Amino acid sequence: MAGLHTNDYIVFFIYFLIVAGYGYYVYQKKKNRTTTASHDYFLAEGSLTWWAIGASLIASNISAEQFIGMSGSGFKMGLAISTYEWMAAATLMIVAIFFIPVYLKNKIYTMPQFLSQRYNGTVAMIMAVFWLLLYVVVNLTSILYLGALAIESITNIDRVLCMYILAVFAIFITLGGMKVIGYTDVIQVFFLILGGLVTTYLALNLVSDKFGGHGVIDGFQIMTRQANDHFHMIFKQDNANYMDLPGLTVLIGGMWIVNLNYWGCNQYITQRALGADLKTARSGILFASFLKLLMPVIVVLPGIAAYVLHKNGAFQTEMVQAGEINPDRAYPVLLNLLPSGLKGLAFAALTAAIVASLAGKANSISTIFTLDIYKKKLNPDASENRMVVIGKVTVVVAMVIAVLIAPHLGIEKKGGFQYIQEYTGFVSPGIFAMFILGFFWKRTTSNAALFATIGGFALSLLFKFLPRLTDLSFLAPYGFANRNADGIYEIPFLDRMGFVFLFAVIGMVIISLVDNRRGVVPKALVIDRKLFRLAPAFAVGALIVCGILAALYTIYW
Repeated sequence: MAGLHTNDYIVFFIYFLIVAGYGYYVYQKKKNRTTTASHDYFLAEGSLTWWAIGASLIASNISAEQFIGMSGSGFKMGLAISTYEWMAAATLMIVAIFFIPVYLKNKIYTMPQFLSQRYNGTVAMIMAVFWLLLYVVVNLTSILYLGALAIESITNIDRVLCMYILAVFAIFITLGGMKVIGYTDVIQVFFLILGGLVTTYLALNLVSDKFGGHGVIDGFQIMTRQANDHFHMIFKQDNANYMDLPGLTVLIGGMWIVNLNYWGCNQYITQRALGADLKTARSGILFASFLKLLMPVIVVLPGIAAYVLHKNGAFQTEMVQAGEINPDRAYPVLLNLLPSGLKGLAFAALTAAIVASLAGKANSISTIFTLDIYKKKLNPDASENRMVVIGKVTVVVAMVIAVLIAPHLGIEKKGGFQYIQEYTGFVSPGIFAMFILGFFWKRTTSNAALFATIGGFALSLLFKFLPRLTDLSFLAPYGFANRNADGIYEIPFLDRMGFVFLFAVIGMVIISLVDNRRGVVPKALVIDRKLFRLAPAFAVGALIVCGILAALYTIYW
């Protein structure tokens, strides 16, 4: 039965009081002990511990697109969607070892600042504006809309009202600054994991009871038998979901670009570690990597359980929307089966994920606009306090815009998780090419960076619409094209990203070499190889993560 009961509201109210009260405590402590300097507000410089950094990374990342979208993908395609989470665990190790030392050594606090310092102000300004649009139009809107959709399914509260409530809650957290976000994220992650595990426990027990088993272990084993096709990580070309996860591309292709760009070149992710020293930042990222290994248990297994139950007669009407089965309804349907009180806990977990992610993205929007646009172009003489005020106003404006436009973007038609991945994928190959060559090839020039920025986006559009211009069936034998629903051969978007990245790198190398011959001297970053050395504890932790990943892919290949 949909809707929350009194006990659920009590549990949720307790969650709200804990988060709001602790956030206010951190804010007051910060006011008493530090100034209102812009770096303190935007970065919480030097004040986040490793566990706060790790928790904040996960809280900013896990949101409605995982709980709703990824659970829906679990219903539709199975465990394979976990590759986004498990490959992220490996990617975080690379970011901690190679990316973060470069940022910290060069005192880089925002991604546009990196581009300005490494290339020039033109590249930095173009990307600052672009990132603001991406974060507001794609990220904030999708999280608000999917979150409101889930909450509406559980509470029967109007979807638009839900968006406003989520936005106000997120603004409340965000206005306290990065330190408040970082430490309240620890509580948010606690609720997120606890409530998520409760839902997974219920889902596995339902499967177990349905087939005469006992407990969650039996439930999991029954799932693997009843939906064996949902427990393979690498799809063959004849799989209906190959276009979303094209075979080995998830291990050696475009999936790396998705993750390295997201975790290494993304303001609202790297920002958590940029205010810390190297040891603390690396420890926090390692902690986040271990949490990433756990995420599919919380968000994917419930979706597979809902699929098994639906295949055997359950949820026949609940999963239907507009006359069709909507996989994104899998998680809300399971939540509605929880007993009173536990439903409130799971609801708090979902809300925690949504609010924490909204707060993180809003803070990053605020940081980029204030430090990279307002301070540099609009008011270079702005005081520290003035920048903090502008940052807070930016948070409110961005959230209002997102609430107003979210219902009109057709997010629900594409599937929440795929909506975010594909539209972000139009730009991430070029951005990642620009960053990776900027890091590790001193001869890369600003003209090459401009090519990656604009040319990468143009190439992504070309590959997207290429099937309408020419027959791509010749790529099918190599696994780089498959028939879509209209019978047209199309390149899977992860493969498109791989191709665009390769062409962007080749173009950047050619342009840079031509510029070098013309006497252009690029602005290289300071690279100290000693910074890439690893502490023994971190090295052991990284090896454990890699060992677990190798075991998972071996078992569920």
